[in-house]
Amino acid sequence: MKISISDDRPLRKDFLPFHRPLIGAEEEAEVIQCLRSGWLTTGPRTQEFERAFAEYIGCRHAIGLNSCTAGLHLALVGLGIGDRDEVITTPITFPSTANVIVHQRARPVFADIDPETLNIDPDKIEERITPKTKAIIPVHFAGHPCEMDRISEIAQKYNLKVIEDAAHALEAEYHGRKVGVLGDAASFSFYATKNITTGEGGMLTTNDAELADKVSILRLHGISRDAWKRYGPEGYKHWETLYPGYKYNMFDIQAALGIHQLKKVEKFLEVRRKYVVMYDKAFEKIPEIKILGRKENIKHSHYLYIILVKTEDLTTDRDTIMNAIQAQNIGIGIHFRALHLQPYYKNTYGFKPGDFPNAEHASDRVISLPLYPALTEEDVADVIEAVRKVITRYRK
Repeated sequence: MKISISDDRPLRKDFLPFHRPLIGAEEEAEVIQCLRSGWLTTGPRTQEFERAFAEYIGCRHAIGLNSCTAGLHLALVGLGIGDRDEVITTPITFPSTANVIVHQRARPVFADIDPETLNIDPDKIEERITPKTKAIIPVHFAGHPCEMDRISEIAQKYNLKVIEDAAHALEAEYHGRKVGVLGDAASFSFYATKNITTGEGGMLTTNDAELADKVSILRLHGISRDAWKRYGPEGYKHWETLYPGYKYNMFDIQAALGIHQLKKVEKFLEVRRKYVVMYDKAFEKIPEIKILGRKENIKHSHYLYIILVKTEDLTTDRDTIMNAIQAQNIGIGIHFRALHLQPYYKNTYGFKPGDFPNAEHASDRVISLPLYPALTEEDVADVIEAVRKVITRYRK
């Protein structure tokens, strides 16, 4: 039953979460087998997942980790980026993208975004390069690949490393090439809300054998590679500390989920694409909503469906709109509030309003709507109706 715009009752009786993972019998059976095997930490299932992931991406090396953040950090460490270096990235991203730069005692340098895709603007990157610049971390925002040809040209011109933040972009392709092979390294996320999940988890991909070998060692305390085999039937093997490493390894219970989630990745994407079409058709008819742009010759992973509410054409701000949609029992997200205006980055590096106008404009207007294969068409219709109801309420 449809509810009138003036009716303040929630559109739904039950709350529709912003995300719900889709876990099947295959994942459950694999986890049980893993538990019964007695091998729970990094081992054969992690290796199986790594092999399958490398094949899917089309890269030479895939290293399983406990998060995408770990992959970004280890890429910086492995590529020798550290004290007083500068790394350019986008202000429209999750804090981890910049936090790992800080952890390396390097300086995060932000470049403004393309207002259509909200990806980093390559022309703004070149403006920010100094003699201290050592790397670029482009973020494939919401699953839309960045302009990697232009970014690669800039990197080659200035001898910079490129680390793809591919947390949103597992299925994405740029000009026929998979995200994950477009730079020196890439890092993917399998967090609970991502397109496939291992609960927590990540994967670093690279075609650089030396970098892969170093990351494989760094991820487990910096001790010698394959140290997990030291308790095998061939006898105890002593390990050696080769680097002051980290506790970043993926473990087999995570990989047990990932093995089967990866097999479903394209099927999941097909469902999300169907819902994207539904959203597009509905929101194209609402003038107070802007849909993000999609460029030609790319494959979008559709991790997020983001609308920009044109608050200048409404009687209230984004946060009021956001809360009103949630009051309709529809879960939403915000991706993202501009990082350069978050307290740590503003206070530490002196960023201020007006530094990155495109990022700030988007930051005040974005709302992410539910987009995942566990949704039904009826759920998506409810989201559309809730957004329409709220926008109509606050229309000038």
